Amino acid sequence: MLDHIGIAVGDYARSRDFFERALGPLGIRLLMTFETWAGFGPAGTGPDELQRKPSFWIHQSDEPLSPVHVAFAAADRAQVRAFHQAALAAGGRDNGGPGLRQEYHPTYFGAFVLDPDGHNIEAVCHAPE
Repeated sequence: MLDHIGIAVGDYARSRDFFERALGPLGIRLLMTFETWAGFGPAGTGPDELQRKPSFWIHQSDEPLSPVHVAFAAADRAQVRAFHQAALAAGGRDNGGPGLRQEYHPTYFGAFVLDPDGHNIEAVCHAPE
């Protein structure tokens, strides 16, 4: 349903580094950069311009930030665990370790971290083990 989403960050360089490291295990990489904007998308993109289209953007803001929640799809539970570990190593704060969240549905397996600006970033896998 969504084509792309962008969030404001307080320190562009710090957040770009955080998301490069945290999203890598999910197969998401930095695709485009501008002076104060960065766009991330699937690592398996080809040479076609439409295949290189970022779906997640960050941009520098000097205004007060309102934290948001963004959930990234993971192929399996191992990717959820790898995301959580990478995000913590990149400076994120734990906001719910990898595990089942059966209150959502029986196979909802997610992990949550707070990025440097307090945004709640999640990786989720809906498939059974």
